[in-house]
Amino acid sequence: MDVEKVTEQPSPYRHLEQMSISEIVRNINEEDKKVAYAVEKILPQVESMVAAAVSKLEEGGRIFYVGAGTSGRLGVLDASECPPTYGVSADLVVGLMAGGDDALRFGIEDAEDDPEGGWNDLQQYNVTVNDIVIGIAASGTTPYVWGALKHCREQGITTGCIVCNPNSIVAKYADHPIEVIVGPEFVTGSTRMKSGTAQKMVLNMISTAVMIRMGRVYDNRMVHMEISNDKLVDRGTKMLMEKTGIKDYEEAKAFLLKHGSVQSAVEKLNNDLCL
Repeated sequence: MDVEKVTEQPSPYRHLEQMSISEIVRNINEEDKKVAYAVEKILPQVESMVAAAVSKLEEGGRIFYVGAGTSGRLGVLDASECPPTYGVSADLVVGLMAGGDDALRFGIEDAEDDPEGGWNDLQQYNVTVNDIVIGIAASGTTPYVWGALKHCREQGITTGCIVCNPNSIVAKYADHPIEVIVGPEFVTGSTRMKSGTAQKMVLNMISTAVMIRMGRVYDNRMVHMEISNDKLVDRGTKMLMEKTGIKDYEEAKAFLLKHGSVQSAVEKLNNDLCL
């Protein structure tokens, strides 16, 4: 399958080593400005994927991100932030990357070359047709990713992808493909730059929109967030005071800590008032 690897095309900038620091950072910034516009072009595809993911979660399913290298790390990051931000179970959104957890900190680059690796990792979670599996690969050619999506397709499991090249093999196996084309990188082939930024932006949209639709946000507040440190206790206490009319900070704080989240505290207070 012929793939136009935009991500591997030469940088439009030459002789980077001769640039001043000012020129380097300004030129990187100029390239970064293009990312949001590229993401804007694929918003309908993001909407389609979010709708599919919400449908799966409402049926009791899960979201799986599958990736390698920077793409894999971004998937793991997005998944790992869902429990503390929205108070959901750690197994609701799962990030898998080639090479496992060790690859989060150290490059295990050859792990991505196994087309059976992604599917094998998914099997450890007993992935089913109730779930959605989203492959993340800037190149769109990573065997670990397309192999996982191919097997999912064969098993009737809904698939999606976030890639940065058009007409890729990863997108071929995705029911909901997202192709965000950001162009050549400032450093040729360094897809941790614009491609990684684009993938992070799309992942932010997916997980945030899904959690809002699943009722994990009220108004514009993270009412289900885990109360796990002093900053979040303070934030939650002030949210509770605002929502309930409790005037005393220490009273609101004690009530919050007793019930574990803003939403639980509000529901308990409302129930007590109805008695």
